Amino acid sequence: MLSEHNKFLEQAYLVLNRVYFEDSLPEAVITIQSSQRAYGHITVGKVWQDSWDSYHEINISAEYLNRPVENIIATLLHECCHLYAMENNIKDTSNNYRYHNKKFKEIAEKRDLKISYHESIGWSVTEPTEKLIETIKQYHLDSQIEYVRMGAYDWTGGENGSDGDNGGLTGTKGKKPKKKSSTRKYICPKCGNSVRATKDVNIACLDCDMQMMKEE
Repeated sequence: MLSEHNKFLEQAYLVLNRVYFEDSLPEAVITIQSSQRAYGHITVGKVWQDSWDSYHEINISAEYLNRPVENIIATLLHECCHLYAMENNIKDTSNNYRYHNKKFKEIAEKRDLKISYHESIGWSVTEPTEKLIETIKQYHLDSQIEYVRMGAYDWTGGENGSDGDNGGLTGTKGKKPKKKSSTRKYICPKCGNSVRATKDVNIACLDCDMQMMKEE
């Protein structure tokens, strides 16, 4: 189940990079790990390496994956803003990277985030704007996360998937999950055009000259 959430977040990262950063952000490793004190974080250093390059890690907290999709995407976009600042040598935090200054607020608000002040962490409290919600709908990210959640079990430790105000992952224990469709849906990450296929295919949107992504 977590692998499906990872695929969703990786696709969402591609969309955010294209829409809000003109594909200027480098590849990053998206992880889902336990992090009860924060919705997400990004590593200051490039902690992942392969034969070609090294990468920052963006983690989305496992405990809060059942928040509304617009809040999950807002968290991911928040971390993308930090990556943008690092790539452009902009000092957007202090106090061991905990306190967010007005430079971060400026970067984030230019990218459809609502940023509020908190005395201990600065301009860090993040909410989605209506424009971000429109982008989420335009690229079908809301339907993708609902598909991922179909048949999900409660792996957060709660008896019924409840985790108070933070929101646990609501499960379907005791319920028969919906039957998965035999067709695959492919979506262009730029214009949102979609097609369906009865098997896995490599397909491109000729209008945008971009590979279409399979909706998982």
